[in-house]
Amino acid sequence: MARFQVRLAMRPGVDRAAVLAAVKEVTAHCADTGEDPRTAFGDPDAHAVRAAARLVPAERAAGARRRSAVVDRLDSALRRTEGIADL
Repeated sequence: MARFQVRLAMRPGVDRAAVLAAVKEVTAHCADTGEDPRTAFGDPDAHAVRAAARLVPAERAAGARRRSAVVDRLDSALRRTEGIADL
């Protein structure tokens, strides 16, 4: 369950509410059926991808990916200037 939560939280656009909703779904299903989470939902990483696709609107996920790309480019540019004097 911990791996699923972490992998889900790492998906673009996933917020705390989405993680809590997904965890609630898994725990409720397992409590109702007695199934193990891995048996019921498969690999935690793959289930995190499926849950994110279902719980996060596509436009919010796309926006999060764009913001992440911009931050990555800025970080890369800053790292390249670290050795330059007077910056």
